Amino acid sequence: MEPELVALAASGATTLVQQMATDGWATARRRMASFLARRRGMADEEALEGELEVSRADLAAAQEDGDREGVEGVTNAWRLRLRRLLREDPAAADELRALLGELAPERETVRDVYNTINGGVHNSPVIQSGISHVTYHTPPGGPLPG
Repeated sequence: MEPELVALAASGATTLVQQMATDGWATARRRMASFLARRRGMADEEALEGELEVSRADLAAAQEDGDREGVEGVTNAWRLRLRRLLREDPAAADELRALLGELAPERETVRDVYNTINGGVHNSPVIQSGISHVTYHTPPGGPLPG
């Protein structure tokens, strides 16, 4: 199996499991069940939605118990299922990519952040994240006392 399809199956499983914990789950469940039904030649989308709900219940129980292996188990089960589907029907890759793009659109990327700190000694905490560049300037003659 092509590495690209393996990665797509993993991404699909991860996105699906992430969607299980969102307010948009009903839509994600319906869309994924429809995709699976079309690609697997099954007319019973309702049964597939039921399988997805069972996975969601398993995920919720594992998360509630702090069971990381349980969470990983749900993800791995869907990863293997999507791998099997893509192995049997490589043409499904484009449809799966489009579905994933709709379910979890790419987030806006963070632009570079530049911070400049002027003056002497700073004795209070500063907490920031996503910083790519920080420049410190001290006054002529070195830092101020104190």
